[in-house]
Amino acid sequence: MSPQPDQQRAIESTDVDALRVTPTLSIPASELLWRFTASGGPGGQHANTANTKATVTFAIAESPSLTEAQRERLVERLGVEVSATASDERSQLRNRNLALERLRSRLADALRVLPPRRATRPSKASKQRRLDGKAKTAATKAGRKRTRYSSED
Repeated sequence: MSPQPDQQRAIESTDVDALRVTPTLSIPASELLWRFTASGGPGGQHANTANTKATVTFAIAESPSLTEAQRERLVERLGVEVSATASDERSQLRNRNLALERLRSRLADALRVLPPRRATRPSKASKQRRLDGKAKTAATKAGRKRTRYSSED
């Protein structure tokens, strides 16, 4: 008996044994949960019979491959679970690769630590450009105004 299309199952991929997110973080394939369903949209009979839409889910809160700092940052930014879906292609394998890349990208972006912004003073030239722009906008709007007795003159 074949599994139901909507049934969740772990797939041990032969081409991907780990998802490399950053140089220091690699997530084993065993921690990724896959789900395959029928893709919507055009495609004729193929779209009706093939389960090509791929959804990959990663449980952040339960992952042993994350450090405590990584887990806290990911949970804060993405929640306890993150998933990525791909149904762009007709091939399940290509959709799997797209979903993996989207998951990798989301995790890498959430782990990125941006340097703190240092406030700087606006330059004299930037202040002047701002004032010139305001004056130009005011002149444009003043030209649109009707005068009080313009139709009787």
